[in-house]
Amino acid sequence: MSASINLEPLLSAWSLASWSKCSSESIEEVFKLLRSVAPLQSLTIHRLDSETKTLQRIATADRHDGGQVEPETITCSDAKWTELYKWSVGGDLVRQSSPKRSGKLAHLVPDTVSNEALAIPLRSPNPTQEVDCLGVAVLAVELGRSLREEQFAHLERWGEPLWLLLQHSIEPKKQSTSLSDSSVASSAEDRKSLKEVIVGADSGLRTVMERVQLVTASDMPVLILGDTGTGKEVVARAIHARSTRSSQPFLRVNCGAIPTELIDSQLFGHERGSFTGASDQRKGWFERAHGGTLFLDEIGELPLAAQVRLLRVLQEKQIERVGGQQTIHVDVRIVAATHRDLATMVHQRSFREDLWYRINMFPILLPRLSERIEDIPALAKHFAKKAAASFGMPMVEPSQADIEKLIEYNWPGNIRELQAVMDRAVILGRGARLDIATALGIGIAQRYQPPPVPDEPTFYEVIPESTPVPVIAKTGEMPGFQDEQRLDSLNDSIKRTIERALVVSSGQIEGKRGAAAALKINPHTLRAKMRKLGIQWSEYRRDVD
Repeated sequence: MSASINLEPLLSAWSLASWSKCSSESIEEVFKLLRSVAPLQSLTIHRLDSETKTLQRIATADRHDGGQVEPETITCSDAKWTELYKWSVGGDLVRQSSPKRSGKLAHLVPDTVSNEALAIPLRSPNPTQEVDCLGVAVLAVELGRSLREEQFAHLERWGEPLWLLLQHSIEPKKQSTSLSDSSVASSAEDRKSLKEVIVGADSGLRTVMERVQLVTASDMPVLILGDTGTGKEVVARAIHARSTRSSQPFLRVNCGAIPTELIDSQLFGHERGSFTGASDQRKGWFERAHGGTLFLDEIGELPLAAQVRLLRVLQEKQIERVGGQQTIHVDVRIVAATHRDLATMVHQRSFREDLWYRINMFPILLPRLSERIEDIPALAKHFAKKAAASFGMPMVEPSQADIEKLIEYNWPGNIRELQAVMDRAVILGRGARLDIATALGIGIAQRYQPPPVPDEPTFYEVIPESTPVPVIAKTGEMPGFQDEQRLDSLNDSIKRTIERALVVSSGQIEGKRGAAAALKINPHTLRAKMRKLGIQWSEYRRDVD
């Protein structure tokens, strides 16, 4: 696709469709986003009703009329219905510039539309999902305007967020039907019993859990974003436990822990004798997770070559074991997670753009623990109880003073660090109390304060040789204490040198062209010096497309 296409409106449409019902307001907002990438006159969404073999218009938006919905039902003959149904299940975008319509567009485009028109089939992004929600989006181009080829290719990608809006329109009907079916209700109760309690689900994680609830009904891929220790695996398990796949396997793969030469074997399996040491046939993670959920943790650590093979499996739903020739179908829901900035990695070409769009269909961002302070008391109590049971010690609840100490701490390690602190506090308290102060460490329980940076250079730090030399007094003697004001302080000299390096590197810190490489110091040391000297790297950043 041409680089001139702006992808931000498509991502915004995904976000809007994830939260909105299929209403005139939401359709109008999506249409505004569509118009930002193509000169469109109108958008109409139809639903295919298999029972009556009709097309039901559920929403429309026009450049002049706004988002007015005009309900209309189009009855199809058996032959025409069969053609439209097959196209909706497996067809691609169709277009026609002539005002005289033929084929599928003859039924879909009103006679009042004389300009160029196109139709996009609306179906689930997961081809293995049961076909219970199909539709069509019809787009009319402004009179006298035309679209480029790359614009047609881009518009086809809007089918999935539009399908999500369509699915929302029939959710109430589906829910009432499921409630009347005792067997379905029973299975729902079974799945409910599998849900683990998530501390903070009604407070600091309320937004996260609302998004989890939205996405569990479908098999749409989910991307969980958040710092290390924020609980990405817990959220992934919650998605699985609340889905229709809850009775099937949930497997976690740490993509960053797999050696490069073993990635294919781990993910897709291998046949006996396919390489040295392959003494037996082995099923890979995809095959073992068949019917369930595969959690690809730290997906940003996968090398580019492995990303290509993973993308092919996600698209085709088929694998081949290493050394094998048999194609194996796999039905797996993908939940990926990372603490990396994948958008930046795509820009730097260290992560494939097509794979990013494949897994980033429904992103969920987890907040840091420092952003959900209200959950710390409940989390501390939860981990104290868990640690006491694990170590066989009496349960002691945190006191108010303990809670205050925990709240004042910075928590760079997030939930994982809090759990480790509570484990230590239980052991140090010996069952009589919780020794929070010792578990945290004396002198470090300062909220939002970065660790102190020593004035002396570290082992990895080199002070640049180009530091300006102070001006010597005219007498030729070294300046005394009374002339100290004439000298530049060491910190001022270092600050100016760092600032010059940031100007040259356009604010980039790491990498071959970064400021750290220019100054020949470790990037972490450079960041620490910048924090101490009050240098904001963002002031020097220049993003070049």
